[in-house]
Amino acid sequence: MKHILCSTMKNYKKEYLPKDIFSGIIMAAVSIPISMGYAQIAGLPAVYGLYGSVFPILFFALFSTSRQFIFGVDAAPAAIVGAALVSLGIESGSEAAMQYVPVIAFLTGIWLLLFYFLKAGRIVDFISTPVMGGFISGIALTIILMQIPKILGGKAGSGELPELLRHIAETCKEISWLSVVLGVGALLLLRMAGKVIPKFPAAIVIMAAGVAATMCFRVDEHGVVLLDAVEKGLPKLVHFHFAGIDLRQALGRSLMIAAVIMSETLLSENNFAMKNGYKIDENQEILACAMGNITAACVGCCPVNGSISRTSMNEQYEGKTQAVSVVAAITMAAVLLCATGFIGYLPVPILTAIVISALMNVVELHLAVRLFKVSRNEFYIFVAACVSVLFLGTIYGVVIGLLLSFVAVVLRATNPPRSFRGMIPGKEAYYDLKRNRNAYPIRHTIIYRFSENLFFANVKIFQSDIENSIKEDTKVVIVDAAAINSIDVTAADRLEMMAENFDKKGIRFYITEHSENVNEQMRSLGIGHLIEEGKVRRTILAALQDAGVATPGTSMESEKSPVIQMPWQLEIPAAVHAVHEAMIPAEEENTLEEFAWAFGDDAVEEMEKKVHQVMEQIHRLPDLERLADVGFEEKLKNWHSLGALDEDEILRRMEMHLDELPENLRGDKKVILQLIEKRRRKIEQQLLMHHPEILDHLKKNRERLERRLEKQNPEAARKLHEWERQMREK
Repeated sequence: MKHILCSTMKNYKKEYLPKDIFSGIIMAAVSIPISMGYAQIAGLPAVYGLYGSVFPILFFALFSTSRQFIFGVDAAPAAIVGAALVSLGIESGSEAAMQYVPVIAFLTGIWLLLFYFLKAGRIVDFISTPVMGGFISGIALTIILMQIPKILGGKAGSGELPELLRHIAETCKEISWLSVVLGVGALLLLRMAGKVIPKFPAAIVIMAAGVAATMCFRVDEHGVVLLDAVEKGLPKLVHFHFAGIDLRQALGRSLMIAAVIMSETLLSENNFAMKNGYKIDENQEILACAMGNITAACVGCCPVNGSISRTSMNEQYEGKTQAVSVVAAITMAAVLLCATGFIGYLPVPILTAIVISALMNVVELHLAVRLFKVSRNEFYIFVAACVSVLFLGTIYGVVIGLLLSFVAVVLRATNPPRSFRGMIPGKEAYYDLKRNRNAYPIRHTIIYRFSENLFFANVKIFQSDIENSIKEDTKVVIVDAAAINSIDVTAADRLEMMAENFDKKGIRFYITEHSENVNEQMRSLGIGHLIEEGKVRRTILAALQDAGVATPGTSMESEKSPVIQMPWQLEIPAAVHAVHEAMIPAEEENTLEEFAWAFGDDAVEEMEKKVHQVMEQIHRLPDLERLADVGFEEKLKNWHSLGALDEDEILRRMEMHLDELPENLRGDKKVILQLIEKRRRKIEQQLLMHHPEILDHLKKNRERLERRLEKQNPEAARKLHEWERQMREK
């Protein structure tokens, strides 16, 4: 087993040690109130919470692959055990409870071992980030609500949101205002310290202040609850007594707890791992949880779980490895042996504030805000996961979370991104017609891209999109299937039917750009004849050529001549310029194609960055006169990545920035202007050769661009016009 032990401490660096020791001591300190409180919720004497913070977390640390996750007595398992005792009529703290609870912990460990052998850690692969964030936030909010009554001077709550709110309302009837002042004051100090001096151990200082307040001012005599005093000594091994225990009921309850521990721990560990840039072995984490729970049972403790609040504090104090857990266990053992006296002086409200402060960092409000801005559907999934945990508890929250993840997958698959494609003059790729104003469809041709696997739930959308786009003059339909990696039998039958219908209408139908795997699926599904009939082509270009549609620089065979050159034809409306000018003010006309598509409202700013990149390249070019003869543009890396309209605007913006040239190039300003003009003429020649219909559009764009640039940078425009006037006069 050596290869799976202490994995986070392999290649340990000595610079980790100070932070690991410091964070471990803090973990032990904050675990005192947390673990004692949850032990009491589980029906055990408070000291057993401290017992659960020694050997169980040591065994977890030995097997865990998470660098920073902290294990111990925690809310969800304790609440489930406590509810089980109530349903069985077992009094909290009784001999029956102390016999029953360790058996539940032992059976929980056995279930977790079974999950480990079944490799159940894969469950995390089916949970999306919104679900995970909502789940973790729901747990954190639940524990915060459990803790609030302790600040008010009462006992911790249990159950789900309605029970927790009811318990808070009842506690308010007998509120201790001094407890509120201590708890809220400590919470405010902790939050301020976290923002101003995040590395300062404010929690320990506040705990020390709480002990001092008890000793000096006897706050306990004014309604402030203190932690129970604890006897010295390490935990002893216990003997399990199965007699008198309904094993069927215990197995069912422990299975629920094991599922909660596995789900909550794995989700939380993955969340922290993603934030901090490392990976965990989910299945081994289940083994670590199993070993921790079996060890907890051996010392008479309740089931133990990963702690979000303590892990959040460990992250805050930059603990690097599971050495933190080892230090925390050793510190807790030292407290049990030598220093239990001070525990009875710790005010519960102050310790509760420390726990709540840590949990507030776990609530992923930032993720909720981000999802609300970018994806409302995923925001609603986040909220649903969070609310399900609050109202239904952890185990049902996991189930609902999994269902929501699958719903999200289905929604995406049944309404995938899709678009009709055309071409931008001066560029050879195929672009979304809706998102690129100067992209136009190829005449008589439909190019349709479907960005999802094709199966029974979305093939109707696929078919409807294509059939609704057919016009009277449509002769070719091409499916860009680059994103389609699989098809099912329903989709195969529908493709076959569509091909037959298009044949009857005299429309050529092609499926292109997909992987060889899709061809194998088509043959196995009985539509391999589409391949044999030439309806399946490797590329869109091959389909266009087969259909007799002309493309730039391609050759076509005809009856009169074996090989002829065909012009490229786009469906550009004759009145396109008039429409543009009627609808959009000239100075607001956005001629940036690639930049408008990529950067939206930031297009002008990004265009300026591109200009400066080209200018910097010019700064580094020697002997511009000689380069003008051998091909100036070949030396510029950024020159050829744009369409004709974008590049034409780049050239004009370059002219406006020529005053930014360094002193050693100021004398070459005339040469650079000549080279820019040479490049501009080359663009016009290319358009005249391949796209004469767009050349007039380019000239009108230049006029609109000139007006816009004069408005954006009037001083630079004035200087450039003056320079051009001087050059013409010379």
